Order: sequence, then structure tokens, then C-alpha cells
Amino acid sequence: MTVSADKAFYLTTPIYYVNDAPHIGHAYTTVAADFVTRWHRLAQEDVWFLTGTDEHGQKVLRTAQANGVAPQQWADRLVESAWLPVLDVIDVENDDFIRTTQERHIVRVQKFLTQLKDTGHIVEGKYEGPYCVGCEEFKLPADLAENESGEPICPIHSKPVEQVSETNWFFSLSKFTEQLIAHYEANPQAIRPASAYNEVMSFLKSGLQDLSISRSTFDWGIPVPWDTSQVVYVWFDALLNYATAVGLGDEPGTEGAAKFAKTWPADVHLVGKDILRFHAVIWPAMLMAAGLELPKCVYAHGWLLVGGEKMSKSKLTGISPQSIVELIGSDAFRYYFMRAIIFGQDGSFSWEDLVARYTSELANGLGNLASRVQAMVGKYCEGKLPVPGDLTEADNLIKDLLTKTVAKADRDIRDFDFQNGIMAVKEFIDAVNLYVTEQQPWVVAKDESQTERLHTILYVICDSLRAVSTLYASLMPKAMNSLWSDIGAVESGLTQSITTAGNWGQLKPGVVITKSESLFPRIEEPETI
Repeated sequence: MTVSADKAFYLTTPIYYVNDAPHIGHAYTTVAADFVTRWHRLAQEDVWFLTGTDEHGQKVLRTAQANGVAPQQWADRLVESAWLPVLDVIDVENDDFIRTTQERHIVRVQKFLTQLKDTGHIVEGKYEGPYCVGCEEFKLPADLAENESGEPICPIHSKPVEQVSETNWFFSLSKFTEQLIAHYEANPQAIRPASAYNEVMSFLKSGLQDLSISRSTFDWGIPVPWDTSQVVYVWFDALLNYATAVGLGDEPGTEGAAKFAKTWPADVHLVGKDILRFHAVIWPAMLMAAGLELPKCVYAHGWLLVGGEKMSKSKLTGISPQSIVELIGSDAFRYYFMRAIIFGQDGSFSWEDLVARYTSELANGLGNLASRVQAMVGKYCEGKLPVPGDLTEADNLIKDLLTKTVAKADRDIRDFDFQNGIMAVKEFIDAVNLYVTEQQPWVVAKDESQTERLHTILYVICDSLRAVSTLYASLMPKAMNSLWSDIGAVESGLTQSITTAGNWGQLKPGVVITKSESLFPRIEEPETI
């Protein structure tokens, strides 16, 4: 995936409902977005990363009412106490955080809606049928399952749907069926992975129905500009955040218009697979109706499963990110979820697997490698990086492997194949650990005639760690910033960059190699295991 010099790489997460605090399912999506946007930044690309909260709709209204507060008060409380703090907990560097109750969003949504009505894409009609408040979705009969009593239920939330009868405003979604099919046939990479593409194409070919885009039975939402007795359907409101956040509809010559030109269309919308159709059917149809460019890619990842079920607060399977970060730290949290689960597929979470991977791959793998070489440079070279001699075949194998590792990691991570990109770096670390075992610098150090060889071995290990601290910087920013400094890269005057990470011999001999605290301290297994 390439980005032109005059356009930012623009990536979004879904905006999250504020009916409850975030669990690790939400954090999983946000960390994936942060991981890939940090990677693009390390390649010196212009990046814009958006996340935020979806604060309107019946679900939020009912949650606020159940807690005895006004919906705006509830939203403010949850955003300030939970949704913004979790970004710090998991070390996310977003460029913007949009709330659908913000004035900038409301004004732009109303302007967009008015334009669609003026061009004949919104008309009045009557809706009768099932509605899932949990999904905030008008359901088709084929979307539903049945419970033991024979009642129609939402298969995602396992709760009965509500029968709704309202006179609403409708968007002419059905008009765009063939146009959407043609677009996706011409651009199959616009929906990923392939399973998501196949699902959407099958859905489109079954035919689309016009969509109710307003609600008249409650008032928590953006007022329909020409009919204030109704509020905008929460999904029609929410989907627009990706464009309203960067200046949709602002007048030419304004800051908002310049921002929109710089960022739109979005390069990637990261979404959970349960909201794929909203993003790959309704959203592009809305944009087509407005004559706007479509996002380049909607990427639907799988679910995090606990006990075989999708993570959910309502089913009491939600786990807070804080509970894991307190155990292993934010870097290892990020590493685990990007490394252990194939992005795009469902993946199961367990405390046992979390601790096992942390111990073997981080504490015993990378952490131990860094600690050993720091100690050896301190013991044999007075804590300063030695001048290397000529490289042997074993040294060149590491050097050549690094070149291949950088290329593979860059290709995989840009392609959202996070697991294989991370594995490429892990396998490089394993190779360096094996190199240490085979070269036995502690034995070489006993022979004064082998001093140059000892210095070369230590230099090879240190410069390898210099590269690793860049390759893992977007995944584990805190630990890799420490390693970058400890290994002498700061003193060498270097800048972390994916484009130069594979260039050998960047560390300057004579810089101080610091023996700091362990990157990944050993942990006690939690009582939950």
C-alpha cells in the first residue's frame, strides 16, 4: 500500500459506543490502528489517525436513563473517565478524537443530510420491522435467530429484537446496488480480508432495500434539519464521523476544506466484522450519493473470544485493558494481541497463553538478549561499544538476515499481516540469540589474541538490537525507546526509521552501552490462571 506525497495516510477505528467502559476487544482494534500508523510514521510518511466515540442512539439513551442521568452527562462522564484514559493505558498516539455530540460533527452531518435530500436521495416513508437496540440496526428476517421460546433474537447479542413501526425519512440505498457491485468487482482490495469481500458481495447480489435514516420515538440524536420532530438514525450519524472529523463540506479556502483535501479518501477503515455491512454497503452508498470518493479499504478483523464467545460486557466476558497492563505492561499487551491472533480472523484470549508468550518471547527472548550484551560490553569493554573487525561468515549471515527481515516486516505490516511481520522480527531475534550461543563471546574473552573477534561479536549483537528497537518501535514504543537509548543509538545521533533500519553498522564505536532495568521483568502468574 503506497501513499502519494501530497496525501496523508488516513486510518480510522470505529467510533465506540459510550454505553459502557472499554474492554480488550475495543483496545484490540485501537492498538492495531496505532501499530500500523506508527509504522507509517517511522517510514517518514504523513499520517492522520482518527478514533472517537459514538454517543447518540437508543442504546446510549437507555443506559443513561438506567443510571439516572441525562444522556449527555452520561457520555461526558464515560469519555472522560474511561475512553480517553484507555488511550494512555495502551499507549495510543491518535491525531484526533471525535465525539458525535461535538458541534463540528453535528453541523456537518446536518449539512450533508440536507444536500442528500435536495438531490432526491432522502424521502419520507414508513418502517415496520425488527430492530436490535444492541446493534442499533434495523434487521432483516434472515439476520435473526430464535431462542428456546421461538422468539426472534439478534444472533450477536442473543437478545429479543423489538418490533418498530415509525414514519421516518429513508435513504435510497437500493439505487446503489449495481454501482456498489461494479465498484467492488473493479476494486476487490476495497474490502478485506477475502472472506469479508465475499460476504458483502453475496449480500449486495441479494438486493438492497432503502434505509430508514431517522427515528421518531425518542429524541437523543442529531435533529433532522428539515423535520426536528425526528433525529438522525445513529448509524447514518456515526458513519459520517470519518469525513466530518476532517472537514467534510467546509467551504473552499477554509482550514477544514484543506484538511479534507489532504486526508480524504480514507486509506483504511478498521472495523469489527459485525459492523462490516454498515461500512462496506451503507457508507459507500452515502458517499456515492454525495459524489465523494470512496474509502480505499474497509478491513474487517475478527472477534476476540473468551470461552468461545465474542467479548461482551453484557455477557460478562469483557476484560478491561487495565487489568492486563497492570500485569505485563502496555508494551507486552500490544505485542500479545498483535502477535498471538491472525488479524482478520477470530482469536481466543487466555491468561495462560498471555503469560507463556510474555515469558518465552519477551522476557527470555528479546529481554534476555539485551541484558546479556549490555552486561558483556560492561564487563569486557568498560561499557563502551567496541570497534568491530572484519566480518566473518557468521556475522554476514546476521547482516544479510537483517536486510531480509526489514523488507518482510515492512511488506507484511503494511498489508495488515501483523502476525507474520512480527514473527519475521522475532525470528531475527532468535537468530541473534543463536549467534550468541554459537560465538560464545564469554569464551572468546578469555583469549587476549581474540580481542578483535570479541569486539566484532559484541558490535554485531548491539547493532542488531539497534535495528530491532526500530522494527518493534511501533509495536512496543516504551520498551523500544529505552532499548534505542541503552544501545547507544541516541548518542550515535541516529533517528529511528524503517527506511534505514536495515543499513548495517550505524552505531558509532565508543558510545556508552547502558545496563538499565530489564525490558521485560519476569512476572508472577496471576490468580486468574
